[in-house]
Amino acid sequence: MKKKAEYLECGKIINTHGTDGTLKLESWCDTPQVLAGLSRLFLRDRNGYTEFRVVKASVFKNFVLAKLAGISDLDTAQSHKNRIVYAARGDIALEEGAHFIVDLIGLPVIDADTRRVYGEIVDVINRGASDIYVIKTDVGETMMPAVAEFVVEIDLDRGVFVRPIEGMFES
Repeated sequence: MKKKAEYLECGKIINTHGTDGTLKLESWCDTPQVLAGLSRLFLRDRNGYTEFRVVKASVFKNFVLAKLAGISDLDTAQSHKNRIVYAARGDIALEEGAHFIVDLIGLPVIDADTRRVYGEIVDVINRGASDIYVIKTDVGETMMPAVAEFVVEIDLDRGVFVRPIEGMFES
């Protein structure tokens, strides 16, 4: 069984906003509202993760403006530009049947009927309608929509069980 990460990448500090240390964040969550709703964020350095209490956060033009305790001036805020922000796994609620992308990466993709292993998930991308699994196979990479027509079961301990259409995994 793959060890689950305690901290999840949830965005990136892309700029400052104003002079009081407010940060402009690019959200990597399902929606910017998820990121803006967190009560704490973490920054990582060589010593581990440092917790910052979120004093105030709001969504502005698909970005998140966040004021973090301990970052109270423009110079300090600018020193954090381009850093990844993390959330504690337990701070983000998941709907029934939902999974964190990081937990899907590395899972084998298995035929639900024959148990043939097609490959493993190396990335999950989203272009709007649904997630798309990028699957590394013996002959390269292929993509598969993560929809009920193909995905039968996701078991984080065993793999992703699928029923692909003919030719999906052929070279």
